[in-house]
Amino acid sequence: MNSSVREIRRRLLFLLVRAFGIVVFLSFLFFTIAIGYFLTSSSSPALSDAVNTLEAYYLGKGSWEGVDEVLVSSNRFESRNNALLVDNNYHLILDRREDPALTIGSTYRVQDNDLVYPLMVRGQTVGYLVLQQSSIADRFMFVGAIFIPITIIMFFLAVFLVIVATLLIRRFINPLADMIFAAREVADGKLDTRIPKKGPQDLQSLSESFNEMASSLERSDRERRDMLADIAHELRTPLSVIRGRLEGIVDGIYSENGSQVSMALEQTYLLQRLVDDLRLLTLAETRQLPFDKREVDVVNVIHRVIEMFSAEVQEKNISLSFPEKDGTLFAFIDPQRFEQVMSNLLGNSLRYVPEGGRVWVTATETPAGLRVTVNDNGPGIPDEDLPFIFDRFWRKEKSRSRVSGGTGLGLAIAKQLIEAQDGQIEARNLPEGGLQIEIRIGRSAAAR
Repeated sequence: MNSSVREIRRRLLFLLVRAFGIVVFLSFLFFTIAIGYFLTSSSSPALSDAVNTLEAYYLGKGSWEGVDEVLVSSNRFESRNNALLVDNNYHLILDRREDPALTIGSTYRVQDNDLVYPLMVRGQTVGYLVLQQSSIADRFMFVGAIFIPITIIMFFLAVFLVIVATLLIRRFINPLADMIFAAREVADGKLDTRIPKKGPQDLQSLSESFNEMASSLERSDRERRDMLADIAHELRTPLSVIRGRLEGIVDGIYSENGSQVSMALEQTYLLQRLVDDLRLLTLAETRQLPFDKREVDVVNVIHRVIEMFSAEVQEKNISLSFPEKDGTLFAFIDPQRFEQVMSNLLGNSLRYVPEGGRVWVTATETPAGLRVTVNDNGPGIPDEDLPFIFDRFWRKEKSRSRVSGGTGLGLAIAKQLIEAQDGQIEARNLPEGGLQIEIRIGRSAAAR
């Protein structure tokens, strides 16, 4: 593991150093070219300003007399040590070269590499501004003069970038490398991989989100395995019973039309119901189950479901009541699916309520919509197990262990059917004992 993380860190560090190296090199190259160009170039905005100033001076004075004092005092040629000013006959008026070879008034001969700018006043040439271009050797000398300071600057910049890179390694590269490695581990099926929270706040939030995702994947994988084991367990019992009875009939132990055949047939009904419930649950979870939603009087649906359980209630001497208020309660739902939900909830309560117990249903309007509850005075559910009772095949071998009937999918189906219709369902223990399952249908689904 550590070698893999080190490899990722080394690769990220190489990418970072390469990016910094490119930045330093391009900065050095641009800096060198730009400064060399501006130091050796013969044209600049100041040159145009000098030409305009000279033309204005001649226009005002009518001659070049005293131009040297004016220009020197105004610093027009401060940065032009290779400039000369001559009249229209090329007689020298002003010489700003470091070692002038001509005297004022002498004739200047224009060289091949000179830049000559005519000075125009009222359409007539009154003089020339001559700039002697630097030679190639001079240009290289200029570049050489700036190369050393640029190199020093780039060196300190490189040191600074190394310090920044070191900080980035600790703050960003190491957490990012851990995250890349953890993502690979999860992709390889190691869903128990987690990332330590370190680095800046954004990376810590990303690490926390990754850990939550990994936990969710691990939980889903565990639930999938548990579901397969539960399905195998649920199918094993009826199949064993059917096989045993049929083998007994084949071997002549049981008669072909006796009670053993009826028992085998009963187990096939249980198998069919289990398969149907699994199919229904799968369709509901994937939101592929069609719903025929319309305005339904839930009071009538609840009465109809209670009537279905009248025989079982009398047999177990259980009190099943629905003390509804006067009037009707309407909701925009699928009546068949809602009836199935109420049947599952009531069947679950009646299964675990002891003989002589009590089950009651309530239905009321609330500011948020419609609220229906199924309550019993049975043994209830341990608080730590309440979040799991809507899971497939959930059973706790305690007070509410499934001792008879059912497929272990009733509450899971109820949850999916309600949530698929934009409702909510939850379970809680009653203060006086027993379990309460509450259904809430939002205002958008509740009757107006």
